[in-house]
Amino acid sequence: MYKRSVEEILKTALSISPAVLLSGARQVGKSTLCLSLENEYRVFDNFTERASAINDPIGYISTLPKPITLDEIQKVPQVLEGIKIAIDKERINGAFLLTGSANVLDMKKAKDTLAGRIIEIPMWPFSQKELQAKADENIIDMLFDQEVETLKPASIDHDTLFGSMIKGGYPEVLKIDSKRGRSLWFNAYISTYVERDIRDVGELRDISAFIRFYNIIAPKSCGLLNKSDLASDANLSEPTINNYLSMLEMIYQISLLKPYSSNISKRFIKSSKLFMTDSGLFCHLLDIHSVDELIKSAHKEDVVETFVYSELLKHIGYSQRQPHIYHYRTNDKKEIDFIIEKADKIFAIEVKSSLSIKKDAFKHIIDFQNKSSKDIVGIVFYAGDTILSFGDERYKRYALPLSIFF
Repeated sequence: MYKRSVEEILKTALSISPAVLLSGARQVGKSTLCLSLENEYRVFDNFTERASAINDPIGYISTLPKPITLDEIQKVPQVLEGIKIAIDKERINGAFLLTGSANVLDMKKAKDTLAGRIIEIPMWPFSQKELQAKADENIIDMLFDQEVETLKPASIDHDTLFGSMIKGGYPEVLKIDSKRGRSLWFNAYISTYVERDIRDVGELRDISAFIRFYNIIAPKSCGLLNKSDLASDANLSEPTINNYLSMLEMIYQISLLKPYSSNISKRFIKSSKLFMTDSGLFCHLLDIHSVDELIKSAHKEDVVETFVYSELLKHIGYSQRQPHIYHYRTNDKKEIDFIIEKADKIFAIEVKSSLSIKKDAFKHIIDFQNKSSKDIVGIVFYAGDTILSFGDERYKRYALPLSIFF
């Protein structure tokens, strides 16, 4: 079994908090990780268990042995009230480990957020570091703690690099060798898990309208979020669009990346960027199933950017530094894919799928550096295999191989 980067974080959280919520999309490995602990285990996919908890949440919680793992908590958010009462009666760290394929703390049905009593930890599909048995290596911490030129990219060929983007990080799909098999798995994932979780987290009156919307937003990964255009394309109202987006975020299928803004004498675009959170599912929805299809696809750059964003999400979520991530775009069309910021240290990141890089790839990063007083390091991820310097006397800039994620 692969070691997960979140494992030590989870154990630390359980040692300092009476309740911990491990949340993430279905099939990312939450249950497998939790079953490796020695807790009593209950799952709310079990109808009898769920009926008892819904009927008498306070009584149900009071009868449970501790420590306890409660899986699929989003199905019975009512039990949070019973957990709060139990914790206030006897506060024991590690008593409750909750898991869910939706962020139950944001659900309308949750009457109590357990503020001051719970630590929330996101869990994502496999990172490439985890798959390479390097779960303790965190790219974000490495970028902040050491010089970029001292990093060591992995030695992988381009078929492996792009093939990994097509597969994504869901554990079960990584076990499937055939294109048809992966396609069947992704189709089943959407129809059985995404649709089911959407029903759990919110009011969904028209499943066909939702699926239509889901297929419309998929090709828009990496694009600015324009709700009025989405509403027009899907023939839905903007309130419905807002509801669908909120629910998809809640079940970790999409991520809305906020814009960066600062006093740099330019007006910034205020729209968020929309990303699918797994490049494999994204490729499936784009009908990309092989490296050759990816290389020829008009969406190639979007797939590579989605892959990088999904990897950055994982490393930021598991990092010691916990920086913020944004996108950067000005009204005069200067654009940088990602801004990662912690205090006065900033990494301005562009993503390219090409095998070589020229200085022109840094032009918007250079403009950003020149207009800011902060410590900004420029990085362009590319498909080559060598770290290259493009800096000057004032600023550091590097072309960094995508294989650094492996």
